[in-house]
Amino acid sequence: MSINKTMQHLGEERSVIREIFECGNARKREIGEENVFDFSLGNPSVPAPPEVNAEIARLIADMPSVQLHGYTSAAGAPEVRAAVADYLKAQFGAPVSASRVYMTCGAAASLTITLAAMSEAGDEFVVVAPYFPEYRVFIEQAGGKVVEAKAAENFHLDLAAVDRAIGAHTKAIILNSPNNPTGAVYGKEELAALAALLQKKSEARGAPVYLIADEPYRELTYGAEVPCLLNIYPNTVLCYSFSKSLSLAGERIGYIAVPDACADADALFAAVCGAGRSLGYVCAPALFQRVIAKCLGRSGDIAAYRENRDLLWKGLADMGFACVPPEGAFYLFVKSPEPDAKAFCERAKKYELLLVPSDSFGVEGYVRISYCVAKETIERSLPAFAKLAKEYGLK
Repeated sequence: MSINKTMQHLGEERSVIREIFECGNARKREIGEENVFDFSLGNPSVPAPPEVNAEIARLIADMPSVQLHGYTSAAGAPEVRAAVADYLKAQFGAPVSASRVYMTCGAAASLTITLAAMSEAGDEFVVVAPYFPEYRVFIEQAGGKVVEAKAAENFHLDLAAVDRAIGAHTKAIILNSPNNPTGAVYGKEELAALAALLQKKSEARGAPVYLIADEPYRELTYGAEVPCLLNIYPNTVLCYSFSKSLSLAGERIGYIAVPDACADADALFAAVCGAGRSLGYVCAPALFQRVIAKCLGRSGDIAAYRENRDLLWKGLADMGFACVPPEGAFYLFVKSPEPDAKAFCERAKKYELLLVPSDSFGVEGYVRISYCVAKETIERSLPAFAKLAKEYGLK
């Protein structure tokens, strides 16, 4: 049988995160859900804001079914694209036209379409490590090469590392803030410095180095400001998803925005449309396009995530685990008490603790703990963490 071996490998070797999640599901069936502490998947645990269900109900009641569930334009319903552009202008002063907004099936589609639109033979894409593991899958599938730039010790940008990573074949850098897996939120000064560096590199090579802003966690912060990259660096393409902010992970809805000031904006947006076509994205889900148009800027109960963060972070710190407090998103990135994070995660399973080792995120020696779970899950997990800490002789 002749098949695509790359696709076979991706199907057989699922993402580490998904593998642990499926392991957790199996274990829950064996011993009961309440006895398994699954911190693997970034699946929102707070309800969608009430406006979401209200708008779904209104649309179903008021809009003819054939129209509501029929195809929109490939790039999205015009009124939805206009709503997104108007929101970006009103909220951030971002110069984006509705004609350069492309509605997508979530962040994965936003990224894969953007990468396919940009990538040519020999192109390189810089990622800041640690990074979301699927970046590598998306970049390589688009024909690009991944180049890693290690983050600073506090998981913020190390501009010297980024400088070294950018070469003659760099097409773009992907930036994720608030960050998965660390929770870091990049500030105005470091982003301005990055923009200056990218501008310098672009001028030196005579071609733009683009910035791909992956922002599904934009609203999920704990006091930290998330600067609008569209206003800081003009050659930015914004990839957004409502999965986290509106707790709509399973509905797969997001967008790509190419700002007016972006280099070759019209050609780039045409390539986005072409990439969406070639990848089989006819249009994003029609119902949820219309839902999000009425819920822009809303979010679920971020206070619940903050409470979970503080409870888990303080609890683990008191046990002697080392971790940098997250400024956003809903992940805690914890230093493994032993160099082999995979071995540490295997030992954690003895206490039904399901953690994700950092190896696939581009760094070694850490674990990601997703705290978008019920508060009670964290409370019940702390004695298990205490037993694990005792094994390593922590405080």
